[in-house]
Amino acid sequence: MTNRKGSISVNTQDIFPIIKKWLYSEHDIFVRELVSNACDAITKRNLLAKNAGAGEVAGRVKVVVNEDEKTLTFEDNGLGMTEAEVEKYIAQLAFSGAEEFVNKMKESGSDVKSDIIGKFGLGFFSVFMVADKVEVESLSWQQDATPTKWISNGDTEYEFASSTKSTVGTSIKLFINDESKDFLQTWKTRQTLTQYCDFMPYPIELVDPKEIARIEAENAKAAKEEDKKPIPVDVINETQPLWKKDPTTLTDEDYKSFYRRLFPMESEPLFWIHLNVDHPFLLQGVLFFPKLNPNKPVTEQNIKLYSKQVFVSDNVKNIIPEFLGLLKGVIDSTDIPLNVSRSALQGDPNVKKIANYIIKKVAESLKKLAKNERERYDQVWSDIGLFVKYGVISDTKFDELMRDKVLFQNTDGKMITLEEYRAFVPEKFQEKLKNKVVYFETGSSDLGIRKQLQQNGIPVVTTDTYIDPHFISHTEMKKQGDLELKFTLVDNALEDVLESEAVSADDMTMKDLFQELLGVAKVESKEDQSSKGDELTIEVKKFSSGAQVAYFKVDESMKRFQQMTKSMGNSQFTMPMKRTLVINPGHNLVKNVSKLWAKTETKDLARKLAQHVQDLATLSGEGLKDEDKQQFVSRSQDLIGELSNLAL
Repeated sequence: MTNRKGSISVNTQDIFPIIKKWLYSEHDIFVRELVSNACDAITKRNLLAKNAGAGEVAGRVKVVVNEDEKTLTFEDNGLGMTEAEVEKYIAQLAFSGAEEFVNKMKESGSDVKSDIIGKFGLGFFSVFMVADKVEVESLSWQQDATPTKWISNGDTEYEFASSTKSTVGTSIKLFINDESKDFLQTWKTRQTLTQYCDFMPYPIELVDPKEIARIEAENAKAAKEEDKKPIPVDVINETQPLWKKDPTTLTDEDYKSFYRRLFPMESEPLFWIHLNVDHPFLLQGVLFFPKLNPNKPVTEQNIKLYSKQVFVSDNVKNIIPEFLGLLKGVIDSTDIPLNVSRSALQGDPNVKKIANYIIKKVAESLKKLAKNERERYDQVWSDIGLFVKYGVISDTKFDELMRDKVLFQNTDGKMITLEEYRAFVPEKFQEKLKNKVVYFETGSSDLGIRKQLQQNGIPVVTTDTYIDPHFISHTEMKKQGDLELKFTLVDNALEDVLESEAVSADDMTMKDLFQELLGVAKVESKEDQSSKGDELTIEVKKFSSGAQVAYFKVDESMKRFQQMTKSMGNSQFTMPMKRTLVINPGHNLVKNVSKLWAKTETKDLARKLAQHVQDLATLSGEGLKDEDKQQFVSRSQDLIGELSNLAL
């Protein structure tokens, strides 16, 4: 053939600067584009060979790093191209929409980056982000084809030249620019190949001529043939990823090994789900339930998206629900559109179907584990509980499937569902505690009240301060079946449990007495109460048992709001909290306060004893704050001293 020159059919002259600046956010993506094209060429050659009754080739892609020449070469044994095909597929078709592309870039800026791959045929030209010059040599598989060479210096002019290529396939040599010279380091290219091409369908060999030359030089000096070292073949990828295999042929160790390959720094996964569906969409993958590390922040790069084993992204928050991002693994689908904007992606019907399918499979897997391996389900709950509750709150379908499998730990350390909670309530309290779930926050000090409830057989579940306030609110507002629940703090549950007696007129005098001794203002009306903000009120309730001298009830709605605010990270926010000190006039301490107040010489002691009753209620409930503990010790020592003197 004769050498000739040509010009890319594009009317605008600034196409290459725009490609270099806007085509991809990360320049190393050119590796994925070239290897993907190479694999497609091999697949096409084998399909054509099969249709023609010819033998298939053992496909392979070779990547050669030549630091001395400052070149990076990608070779394949695919179907190759004739000169006419090179001109058609590279010089012409790639820029059939170039003018439209340039105009779109000028109008919309960088936000259209995700909109251009494939649509404008620019994948190959990502090479000009890292190369000053590119040479493409190709020999078509067609009979009597002549090899051809296409040369471009990164502008609209190109040149065809003679080629000596003798094997079918294509070779693309990049002359790396100074800004991208790190790709001339073998470790960098290996790292990039591993990131984007780890599961491509054909072997990818990484070749370092320097290393080969070193081994050949050593072999030349070897005295014996057996002393010579073989030239290593550095295959980067796994051509048959686990998600493409039949789950019935895989062992637990296969899945764990695959997980270690994907996430080498993570602990062993708890369990996993193998996804495989071909209708009404194509989807394969494996999702792992990780062991959560509280000291390690959750990232959005947990699930890797592939298309035909080609890595696309590790940010899938627009494809699957956010709560599933706590899982780790891979999904591979050709039915997820990759060339559209995020808003269009969210509205795509296939994406919605895929998301719903994954939600269903995850829920089914968890329900199966809960039913068939309840002990194991209980054991892993500390790791998966956050994920499950988050899913119940944020997704209606997941809520329907999984709410009845949400677990809480009771005071005996047993994991129970909300349905099971009702079965633990003693029969004599079934009516009083109908549809109520008594709970306390992890880290609170309601030990005294909890102990009394426990002595009466009342189950109490623990809740955290992060997800449970949201879960509780969601569960109460959104009834599911006949399970209409109301969560009640332990502080407010005691009066439902302890048997009480009628309060006499004498007992009611205790209310006025404690209001005076504790400096509590009388509340004449609800309007007056609501205007005072943070305040304490007194209530009298006579229990048949004298065990509980006093306890605090709190405003449930205010407490919930405080919990929600804290869970959302606003720990500095404070709000008025209404608390009610419930005193038991049948208890000896309360009676003694009245007796001491009746005498002039012991009125001060009565005031101190009343304060001690309040301290005891605080201790049995929310507990003393650190700054109040020393004062409590001093008050207690003073009170005991005076009582001792009085007794003597």
